[in-house]
Amino acid sequence: MNEPDTHSVETGAARNAEAADLEAYLQEAREWDRDRIAQWQQNARRAWWVAAAAGVCALGCACALLLLEPLKRVEPFLIRVNDTSGVVDIVPVYTGHLNLPDSVTRYFLSHYVQVCERFDYATAESDYEECGAFQTAQRNQAWYALWNRSNPLSPLNVHRDGSVVSVQIESVSFFRRASGPSDLAQVRYLKIEHAASGVQQQITHWIATIQYAYTAPSQDPGVRSWNPLGFKIVQFVPEPEVLREVPADSARTGHSPS
Repeated sequence: MNEPDTHSVETGAARNAEAADLEAYLQEAREWDRDRIAQWQQNARRAWWVAAAAGVCALGCACALLLLEPLKRVEPFLIRVNDTSGVVDIVPVYTGHLNLPDSVTRYFLSHYVQVCERFDYATAESDYEECGAFQTAQRNQAWYALWNRSNPLSPLNVHRDGSVVSVQIESVSFFRRASGPSDLAQVRYLKIEHAASGVQQQITHWIATIQYAYTAPSQDPGVRSWNPLGFKIVQFVPEPEVLREVPADSARTGHSPS
């Protein structure tokens, strides 16, 4: 019998060893890839958890800011210094719960009638906004409808020719209801209409019955600059006043006609 070829056996053994080493290397490479993929997936999950936690924190902060928003406001204050002692104190802010004298109410009523019943195209826009600062929401709706250009009786249409209306207050009278509250007044005033040429003028007598109230001052700085005490016109009814003519003889003698 022929003896096996020693060289062939050694060559086959070497090839088997190389194949085994290659398989071990490939297996190790596959394990390394699996570890890298697992690590990447773990990092991705961790990143998503961190992002979710950050989103929850941001949402919580936004909700907290929204809840704190009503508490954020500007509180104006006035510092008063005593001329004699030099003591410094802070004047409390008016909140609309103080009984004001009739002189203050008389001023507001006169000012309201003067601003809202006059007309000058140069100041019409400012007068319109200032009147709105003294009126309730329902009254402002009627005010808007009156000034709307689609209304033929709108002052913007009536005085399109350039005429000007000024107001002169004659008297302010207060009335107390039978139930107790004093929230009614009558204002007598003159409306003086100047023609566009400035030569002719027409004077008419008016009387306005006004219901008013004091409310909390507005938080809007613009409105508060016009109306710092929260004075509101609830109802305003103007009517032309018919004056009785007095004979000349009676006016000279001071006696009324019989």
